Amino acid sequence: MQRRVPVAMTIAGSDSGGGAGIQADLKTFAALGVYGTCVITALTAQNTQRVSAVHEVPPDFVAQQIDTVVSDIPPDAVKTGMLANASIIRVVVEKARSLRLPNLVVDPVMVAKSGDPLLREDAVSALRDLLIPLATVVTPNIPEAEALTGVSVRSIKDARRAARLLVEMGAKTAVVKGGHWQGPAVDVFFDGQEFHLLRAPRIETTSTHGTGCTFASAIAAGLARGVPPLDAVRQAKRYVTWAMRRAFPLGHGHGPLHHFYRLWPLLER
Repeated sequence: MQRRVPVAMTIAGSDSGGGAGIQADLKTFAALGVYGTCVITALTAQNTQRVSAVHEVPPDFVAQQIDTVVSDIPPDAVKTGMLANASIIRVVVEKARSLRLPNLVVDPVMVAKSGDPLLREDAVSALRDLLIPLATVVTPNIPEAEALTGVSVRSIKDARRAARLLVEMGAKTAVVKGGHWQGPAVDVFFDGQEFHLLRAPRIETTSTHGTGCTFASAIAAGLARGVPPLDAVRQAKRYVTWAMRRAFPLGHGHGPLHHFYRLWPLLER
């Protein structure tokens, strides 16, 4: 009998610069040994410096993409990224429930690395009230955690409080990422019972475009392979750390990670 390949699906926006969004997710899935499928929620005209335009996909077409993919290639995990507006969020929630999509990783994408908005303001409540309660893991950075919980996150103690609130909203686990703090990058993970602090040295680099997308999709890849949430988060943090360390200069703004840092040395040999 052939071994079944684990499958992860990303529901997110397209980054024409290739560093974040759908493109980063599919690279991450492939790098971590998982077959990736995708549902595109928005097209962006984007590079390492800015997002110059966004074209949102009609919600009914988002629904059709999900139905078509899942009917033939059912996922073992699903990651959501840029969902753009409340109507798309509602479609994703309805499909997650009706199709019983497993191992949902919610990356509450609100703002691009360049500072450009990627989620309409009126969609934050839909994200908080409808989608987060379905999440196996929710992965906000500090500004996103603040917007979702109303907590001003200035310390580890604040991050613990925000993570607890996210779990109280219905998420099974939450990880509040510490990339916006000074000093070591400390993420706070909470599973409803215990807190875990996940530490990594801060890397001085401009190659940070797509770190959040990559982190969430790496978690989804781990879940698709049957790894428990805490271990999947730990593995994802290591992967992102090395992808940043091995990144090569590209563009004139925030460059991409090196998603295939493990593979390229083998090709060079």
